[in-house]
Amino acid sequence: MWAGRTGTLLRLSGWWPTGVLGRRLLNCNAASLAGSSSPRCWNCGGAGGPPRGDRFFCPQCRALQPPDPTRDYFSLMDCNRSFRVDTVKLQHRYQQLQRLVHPDFFSQRSQNEKDFSEKHSTLVNEAYKTLLAPLSRGLYLLKLRGIEIPEGTDYEMDSQFLTEIMEINEKLAEAQDEAAMKEIESIVRAKQKELTDDVSRAFERDNFEKAKELLTKMRYFSNVEEKIKLKKIPL
Repeated sequence: MWAGRTGTLLRLSGWWPTGVLGRRLLNCNAASLAGSSSPRCWNCGGAGGPPRGDRFFCPQCRALQPPDPTRDYFSLMDCNRSFRVDTVKLQHRYQQLQRLVHPDFFSQRSQNEKDFSEKHSTLVNEAYKTLLAPLSRGLYLLKLRGIEIPEGTDYEMDSQFLTEIMEINEKLAEAQDEAAMKEIESIVRAKQKELTDDVSRAFERDNFEKAKELLTKMRYFSNVEEKIKLKKIPL
């Protein structure tokens, strides 16, 4: 019985489209998960339809399945749930996934698959953008733990820090040449690097309150960085 079932699964594994990530021969353990309670493919009704791991396609009819709503960005991008992320690996994963689910590859497929590819591609873009930047990555890590920092909050920032931000903003408003702008950029870049290192240590120690405080400070400096970019744009 197992031999026949395994043989069937081996044949099915050959139906995957060229370029599908993580192409693996399904084993007996995988087969045992495909019971009557398993999710069904929207197209053929076969067991194991919606994606698990890197299975984006139904193993029986090859139809693209809808995104898994329970999957977080770290899992999708094949990263450890950590503030420290290998950005080179992240970029490679992003490129791999877009080659797999980008809408350009589904122009001749069913409308459902076109819609699913749009959703997959958007989700991959959001995950990549979120995990690439230290600030958004840290905020997302906190969110996964039920901790959020509302926009506009000062999070009880100390007066010394707020005075520092105010002074930098004043210098930026008064900056009239490239040298002055570069000086402010250098200051902000150094502050962000220092805060990023501190946030990393806070997460390593599971000190989420400290991480929250530091990420709030990073958001202040991020706002300054946006102002610098806008001031560089010629009117």
